[in-house]
Amino acid sequence: MRPPQAMLKQVKDSPKLEQFKARHPNANVVVIVFAIVMLWRGAWGLLDTYLFPGSPTLSYLVCIGLGAAILYLDNFSIDNLKR
Repeated sequence: MRPPQAMLKQVKDSPKLEQFKARHPNANVVVIVFAIVMLWRGAWGLLDTYLFPGSPTLSYLVCIGLGAAILYLDNFSIDNLKR
């Protein structure tokens, strides 16, 4: 059995995937949006489970504070996301 990394690389490098992206750009966008939502849902669920699970208000405030601190340390820059 092949490792998951090899299987993902094979799918990623597949010519059929490139053809799908070229022929159906809107469907590709839907897939990407779905993947982003799943990623955020997983992160949110982990934060709900492990970051002050008995005190949602404290958990929200800590998340806001950590998010603001991370953005401050990065100079509120999103230039790295642009291509």
